[in-house]
Amino acid sequence: MTMQQRKGMTMELKGKTIIITGASSGIGASAALLFASEGANLVLGARRAAELNQLTGQITQSNGRAVCLAGDVTDEAYAHRLVDLARSEYGRLDGAFNNAGMMGEIGPVAEMSAANWTEVITTNLTSAFFSAKAQIPALVEQGGVLVFTSSFVGVDNGGMPGMGAYAASKAGLVGLVRSLAADHAAEGIRVNALLPGGTRTAMAGDDPDTHDFIAGLHPMKRMGEPKEIAQAALFLMSDRASFVTGTAMSVDGGISARLL
Repeated sequence: MTMQQRKGMTMELKGKTIIITGASSGIGASAALLFASEGANLVLGARRAAELNQLTGQITQSNGRAVCLAGDVTDEAYAHRLVDLARSEYGRLDGAFNNAGMMGEIGPVAEMSAANWTEVITTNLTSAFFSAKAQIPALVEQGGVLVFTSSFVGVDNGGMPGMGAYAASKAGLVGLVRSLAADHAAEGIRVNALLPGGTRTAMAGDDPDTHDFIAGLHPMKRMGEPKEIAQAALFLMSDRASFVTGTAMSVDGGISARLL
């Protein structure tokens, strides 16, 4: 069903202005297409300008509403520029899906470079701090929703070998989410995290043997698709989740149940 065909139907995010980071591919791009089909006004962010422009054009050509701004989420000023763009283009900000992240090098911590540790923590955790710092003042005006992409790795007993920096960053992100939720619930701001399982994105590579191994870790015996994670983000962003805040929601094909 196209966005044009959706006109006149009940839309979960109709008229809501939402920032999506990491929007150039994978979960972020799937969320952008889904949120646009549900009536959202989108501000799309990622490092790759060409991919962002292509996705924005795809949405607008289908009668959706989207603008984009390329940049690096590890730059605090970029977080503010995305909020400024939301306000200048649509007059307000109602929420953000802070999805950008990276895996970094795989290997034991004792052999890990300090540069890799710093890059992963900065990209996955410090950027979330920058995003929240920029977005919350805009949400206080009328309330809103923040959703962050964490991971089962490092959370819910989901320890995985060779992923110390990634696990630390994603576990820290859940802690930040819960603190933000407690701080801002009375202001009408909901804050939640998603814990995806292995998902078929560029981060998972393209080696079929690796995909088979990852799939085998899940009780459902398959990897998730980006749209499936985006559907969960849509739920948390929508009014259907109006009494949900401070949670880390597993969308992982049962892998956390197996690891517990």
